Amino acid sequence: MNPSTALARVLVDELAAAGVTDVVLAPGSRNAPLSMALVDADTDGRLRLHVRTDERAAGFLAVGLARSSGRTTAVVTTSGTAVANLLPAVLEAHHGGVPLLVLTADRPPHLREVGANQVIDQRDVFGRSLRFFHEFGVPQRAPAQQAGWRSMVDRALAHSRGLGVGVPGPVQLNIPLVPPLLPDAAAGTGLDQAADWPEDLHGRADGPWTSIATEATEDVLSGLDVPAGRVPMIDAPAPGERVLFVGDLTHPAAGPLAALGHVVLSEAGGAAGASVLSAGAHLLDLPGFLEPALPDRVVVLGRPTLFRQFGKLLADSVVEVDVLAPQAGYSDPSGRARRVAPVLAPLAGPGEPDFVRTWQDAQRRAAAAVAGELAGWKLASSPRLAADVVAALPDGATLVLGSSQLPRDVGLAAAPRDGLRLIANRGVAGIDGTVSTAVGVALADPESPTVALMGDLTFLHDVTGLVIGPDEPRPDLTIVVSHNNGGGIFHTLEPGEERHASRFERVFGTPHGTDLGGFAEAAGWRHDVIEEPADLAALLSAPSGLRVLEIPTGRSDLRAEYARLRAAVHASVHV
Repeated sequence: MNPSTALARVLVDELAAAGVTDVVLAPGSRNAPLSMALVDADTDGRLRLHVRTDERAAGFLAVGLARSSGRTTAVVTTSGTAVANLLPAVLEAHHGGVPLLVLTADRPPHLREVGANQVIDQRDVFGRSLRFFHEFGVPQRAPAQQAGWRSMVDRALAHSRGLGVGVPGPVQLNIPLVPPLLPDAAAGTGLDQAADWPEDLHGRADGPWTSIATEATEDVLSGLDVPAGRVPMIDAPAPGERVLFVGDLTHPAAGPLAALGHVVLSEAGGAAGASVLSAGAHLLDLPGFLEPALPDRVVVLGRPTLFRQFGKLLADSVVEVDVLAPQAGYSDPSGRARRVAPVLAPLAGPGEPDFVRTWQDAQRRAAAAVAGELAGWKLASSPRLAADVVAALPDGATLVLGSSQLPRDVGLAAAPRDGLRLIANRGVAGIDGTVSTAVGVALADPESPTVALMGDLTFLHDVTGLVIGPDEPRPDLTIVVSHNNGGGIFHTLEPGEERHASRFERVFGTPHGTDLGGFAEAAGWRHDVIEEPADLAALLSAPSGLRVLEIPTGRSDLRAEYARLRAAVHASVHV
C-alpha cells in the first residue's frame, strides 16, 4: 500500500468510527486517494457519500446537511482554487455556528512558492473563520503514524462541535498527498489489505481512536431546559417585570416561550409558532403603541438582524437588554447588552399579565388587519406568496428560507401556526448556496417534507446546486421561486425611492430575462408555473421528488404593498 492511500484510508475510517455519517466530495486529481477511500466506505455502508462537481455547491450542501442534522459534515476538495471556492460556505458555518469539517488535499510543501501547477498556500485561505486548523505531514512508509492521523481527526471533529468556545463551526485538515495517488493493484479496498505496511492501520473496534469529552452545545442552543447551575444563566422575568423576548428567524426557543404565556416577537413572525406575535415587526413600527407598551427588559434570542425595527428597539437606551446566546457567538451591534449567557433561568410562570394582555390585544387586531389586506391580493404579490406557502405546508414540514426579500415577507405576512421547522443561512445572510443548502437539509431529514422558498436571483446564484448525478442520493424537495426578474428587496429600501428611479433598474433591479424552467428541466427537475393560490396549496401538500414551482411575481409595487400593510395595522391598533 502506498503512503497516500494509507493516509486517506485511515482518515476516512476514523471519520466513520467517530460518527460522521455524510461526506461531500468535489473530485479532482490530488484528492484521488480520499475519493477512492470514500467511495469504498460508501459502498460498505460506513458513511453516505455525495459527489458534486462545483466546490461552492459542495460546501453549501455540507452546510445544509450539518445544519439540518446537527452533526458534523465533511466536505473534501482537491488543491488550488477548489479550496477557495469553499470560502462562502466556511464563512456561513463560522458565523452561523454550523459544524463543518473541511478536508483539503494539497501538494507537498516543497512545491509552494515555486510556480508549481495548481498550488496555492492553503493554510490561510479561511483566515480567522476556522475553529481549528492542522496540516498533516507528508505521509511516508514508516511506522508510528496512524495514531497521530486518527487522533487529529478526532481533535478536529471535537473543535467543530464547539470544543473550547462552546459554539460549533468550521475546521480544516490540510492533507499533503504525493504520487502514487491511486491504490496499488494489490491494495484491495480496505485496511485489511495493508499487510505490507510497517504498522497495523486498524482503528479501535468500539468507536473513535480518541474520545474527546466536549461540553454539549446542542442542548443549550435553545436556551431552555438545561439543569440549573450547569452554565451561566439569564435571569427569568421577576414578578411584575415587563419582559419582551425578541428572536431571530430560526431560534428554537421562540415558540415554547410564547406558548408559556410570554410576549415573544420573532423575525419569522407567525411561522415561528402559533403563540408568537406574528405582527411583532409591524407593532414595533407604531410609536403610539410602543411607547406605553415598552418593556422593562428585552431578552434577545440568538441574532436578529433581519428587521431594522428590532435593531432600533435594542438600541433604545430606556430598555435593558440581555442576550440569550453562547458567550462566544452573541450578537450586540448596539453594544447595549447587560448580560450574555446561553441559558434562561427556569420560568416561574407566564409574563406580567397587563403587559401580556396589551401586546396580545394589539396582536389580534394587527394580525386580522394583515390577513384582511392580504385576502384581496393575488399570488403575484410577494407577501401574499410567502403567507400562502407558510399556511399550506403540512405539520412537521421544514421550510428553508433564502435571504433578501422573502424572509421579510414571511415575518410581515405569515399567519400564526405551529408545526414548522425553519432553517436559513443567516450567519452572513448571503444569497449564495441556498439551493445546495436546501438539498442538504432535505437529504438529512427525509421524513420531513422539505420546501425551500427563495427569489429568482437567489435561485440563479446557485443554479449548479440543481445538478445531482444519477448515482447520488436524491432528496424529496420542492423549491418555490418568486420570479420577479430581479432584486425585489431594493424597492423597499432607500434605492427604491422615487428620486433614484432613473438609475434604479440597471444597478439594483438587475433584470435578467432568464428562463428558470430551462435550467430546472435541464438538471432533471420537474418545473411548473403557478399563478393560483389553490394550485400552490395542492402541490405543497404532496411529496415532490425534485420539483421547482415558479410563481411570477411583481416587484415595482412592493414598496406600496408594505405601506398598505403598515397602514392597515396602524388603523386596526388605533394609535
